[in-house]
Amino acid sequence: MAAGGGDPAASPMKTPSWAVRIRGADGEIAGAGILLTPDQVLTCAHVVDRAADRLTAEFVGAADHSVPAVRARVDGTAYVPETRDADGDPSGDVALLRLERPRPAEETVRLHRLSAPGREVRMYGFPYAHNGGIWFRSTVVGGCGRDGQVQLSPVNPGELASPGCSGAGVADSRTGEVIGMVLSGQLDQHGNRFSFMSPAETIARHLPRLKPRIVGPTAVDERLLPAADGASQDLLDEPFAQRLAAWLRDDGSQVKISVVEPGDAARAATLRRAITLADRELRTAVSIDRASLDPPGTVPSAGGHDLAVDASGLTAAEIAERIAERIGLWQHPEHPPLDRIRASKTSLNLVVVGVDEAADPPDLLDLLDVLRAGGSRLLLVFRTAGDCHRRARERLLARPARERRARLVERLRDITGPLAEDLHERLAAVVPSGVRPLDSELVAAHAALAALLRADEDDRERDDDRDGDRHHDRDRDRDRDGDRDRDRDGDRDRDRDRDKDWRYDQDQDWHHGHDHGHGHGHDRDQDRRHDRDGGLHQDRRQVHDQDQDRWQAHGRDQDRWQAHGRDQDRQQVHDRDQDRCQARGPVQDRQHDRDRDRDRGHDPVGDRKQARAPGRAPGHTPDLDRYELLADRVAGRLRAGVAELDRLRDRRDELAGRLRGYHVLHQHSLGGEEDPAVDDLYLRAHALLRTRPCDVRAAEAAVDAYTRRVEEHGGGDTR
Repeated sequence: MAAGGGDPAASPMKTPSWAVRIRGADGEIAGAGILLTPDQVLTCAHVVDRAADRLTAEFVGAADHSVPAVRARVDGTAYVPETRDADGDPSGDVALLRLERPRPAEETVRLHRLSAPGREVRMYGFPYAHNGGIWFRSTVVGGCGRDGQVQLSPVNPGELASPGCSGAGVADSRTGEVIGMVLSGQLDQHGNRFSFMSPAETIARHLPRLKPRIVGPTAVDERLLPAADGASQDLLDEPFAQRLAAWLRDDGSQVKISVVEPGDAARAATLRRAITLADRELRTAVSIDRASLDPPGTVPSAGGHDLAVDASGLTAAEIAERIAERIGLWQHPEHPPLDRIRASKTSLNLVVVGVDEAADPPDLLDLLDVLRAGGSRLLLVFRTAGDCHRRARERLLARPARERRARLVERLRDITGPLAEDLHERLAAVVPSGVRPLDSELVAAHAALAALLRADEDDRERDDDRDGDRHHDRDRDRDRDGDRDRDRDGDRDRDRDRDKDWRYDQDQDWHHGHDHGHGHGHDRDQDRRHDRDGGLHQDRRQVHDQDQDRWQAHGRDQDRWQAHGRDQDRQQVHDRDQDRCQARGPVQDRQHDRDRDRDRGHDPVGDRKQARAPGRAPGHTPDLDRYELLADRVAGRLRAGVAELDRLRDRRDELAGRLRGYHVLHQHSLGGEEDPAVDDLYLRAHALLRTRPCDVRAAEAAVDAYTRRVEEHGGGDTR
């Protein structure tokens, strides 16, 4: 059973019990409806208008195979007609009918909140040729308009929702849940076929009384809702709001990383406002209007995100389960949610606030990297610009950008290498008659390749600068450790010398006393000479000790000055490297700094000009989107040019074979005679075909002239 009653919503093997056929007073089918409660039917407002005052609800999927018909009327004020703003953008077009007699509860179905980008859906409607009802298959294209409607594209041209399908339930093919209601189908002047539906969240905003009949998790965590007291409503960081709105309107960037510090009330309020306005269910009616009083460029698209999560205190597994539930991956709960997400190949627009406050930030970054690789768009908000923030920028921004740039470099090398060589080879063979010149495209491709290679060189220089800084820090620490070791060694040497001198003096005193004790045979002159010599030796030892102390101190001073000089040199190099790194820093650093400067009202243009070296900006990052489009265009034109030149070359070979055949025929017809005029025509055609590059058009004219003359000769016409 589907959620809340009824048969499986999208079972294609039977008519759904909740499908309602609505007829007007004239008995004609006005549209379809969805049985939400035993006595309430959801449909479009324009279906009610078409049915006039008398409405009849017919239940084509009744259990007894009958088609009960029950009178119905609009349920009080539950009627929101379709309106269009100055841009022709539609809004509303929903109504709730009350039945005179209730139906069995098991025939009802509940609406389900489900993010469905790119999913296949089915709708059961009642077009004129199929009054009993028929399934139509479509694929969800994406949100459109200020009201949060969703565009559908039919799987086949014949499955476009036609009159009689308005108000039909739209069921997700994978889960079987009814996720919205068909509004209309149209065929534009270019032959494009589209349908539109109002998803469950938009219906809930227009008809709040239906919220008890809508299940599934909401798109926004409660912790991210604006404060109930409205104290922060007047706080708006307009530049930040414009950047958030641009991302939520899909500005082309897959990953956006921002920092909202805990004490920044204006920035936090701006973030909550953007998340709220981008949600179909929470979006205010005032902001939907084109004449909204909100600052220009600060109102995001309805449905700009599929899920907004506050990661504070949550594990990566809990967040993955939240994502899996939102995109309808609740089947096979025994499998880890990350495996289900990876296997589903489903993408979504995800907002994660407080990435660095999650219970396990590294695991959360792993999850986010899987989502990014699968095509999901990510708006990530950090509380501080710390290690987790830096790792996320490297892993989710810098590394993918490098890989993307590397792929683009290889592609441009193929264009400017083998593909260009193929072109030049053919240009050397035939004149490019009717082929558009491709020199400018090749020049542009070479310029793009050069710009990308310069960016790679800048990245390598930045990496070398960072390595140099690390080596400098290690060398400085090693020098300081060496100074301390030399000081300790010098102190130990000085103490050892003093101990040696003290022992020498003690030995001298002992010998002197010993000689006096046994020197009755020595005369006084010898004693005086000994005393004098001992005194002189002691004086010389003291001078020697003083000199040693001075030289050791001088040596330590020299070592310190040399180490100080090395530190100064390294510091100067480090300062220069720092200046270069700041001027040539990573793209993400500059983007973050520009964001912060704009958020604070600073103008970074002057700083950028000061950091720019003559000739080009250091660290300048090429516009990869523009270069990818350039590569697509140049590759397409080169291949088209090569194909056209191949056609000309094949035509040249065909003409050469034709010329040889006619020449043999002509030789046989002459029987050994000569025909100088015809021979001249042959030689001219032969020369044109052998010329490189061959002018195929001129050669074709020459061959035609020769063959006509041969045919005339063979027909009996004399020269």
